[in-house]
Parts: sequence; structure tokens; C-alpha cells
Amino acid sequence: MDTKRLEKILNDDGIVFLTYGGFLTQSLIVGMTEALEKESEYSDLSMKTSHNIFTIFIELAQNMMNYTKSRQQGDVKFDPKAMIIVGKNSEDKYYIISQNIILASDKNNVEPKLQEIVATDIEGIKKLYKEARRSGKYRHSKGGGIGFYEIAKRSSKIKYDFEALNNNTFNFKFKAIL
Repeated sequence: MDTKRLEKILNDDGIVFLTYGGFLTQSLIVGMTEALEKESEYSDLSMKTSHNIFTIFIELAQNMMNYTKSRQQGDVKFDPKAMIIVGKNSEDKYYIISQNIILASDKNNVEPKLQEIVATDIEGIKKLYKEARRSGKYRHSKGGGIGFYEIAKRSSKIKYDFEALNNNTFNFKFKAIL
């Protein structure tokens, strides 16, 4: 992401508490979570808001780490770099934005789950979440499992987009608003 795009996000979306672009590792996620904890203490956020921000951040960061590992599929090798932003907009709502490159096969697994979540009210999401936890269907799997339900439960709105880069890769953009 270039600086002009970051400036646009700042202008459009308000205060940014954390922004990171590059390779993600577990230790980086832990360090960023610690930085968010300090920011939440400094900003005097409620425990519920802080917990929701941390949970969504960790879910998105884990997804990004899992889906953007450097891979070669046929003659397509894609970049494992990703971007994540945590901030507060002019309406005093917190948001978490993630962006990463994923394979078409991963998009095909994730997109139906996101379509279902966006079309479902909060009570329906809670029900789907409970059913998924009880069944164990998504345990330790990729493909839009229980993590997106967790994010949706804690968000007032989610938005997503898949921008085709070529036939095999997509730029996956996700935004959760609390």
C-alpha cells in the first residue's frame, strides 16, 4: 500500500491505532496485540470493546497468516505479505481492516460463508456459531470456518471484497466495524 492510499484511509476512516503491512508471524501478532492493549488502556476503552477489537484482530491476523503463506500453485507464486489496520472513525466506531492475497480455491471456500453471514441477522449468526462449535465441523480447518462467525458476532457490520488479480489469485479485503 502506498502512502497516498494510507492517507486516504486516515482521512476517510479517522484515527488509526495500528497499521502493519508485510509478512505476518505469530510473534508479530503477539506484539501487535500488546500494542493494542496499551492503546486501549490509554484510550480508556471498555473491557467489552477492547475484547471485541482483540478477538477480531487476532482472527483476521490468523486468517491472513494461514492464507498468505508463500505458495506456488502451478506457475503462480504469490506474495505472502498482508496488511491490517485498527482504528476509530469519525462516528466513534472502531474498525479492523485486513487485506491479503489468496488463491482462487481459498476464495471459493470463504466467499459462500461470508455471503451467508452478511445475509444473516445477529441472532442467526449466534445460532450458526453454536451449531458449528457443537458439530466440530470447522475445527482446525481453513475455509471460512468458525472465525468469521466469531467476527460477525462482535461486529455491527462486516464488508468484504475479492479483487481478481489473475485467474488464480485475488486480493481479499475485509472490514469489520464494531
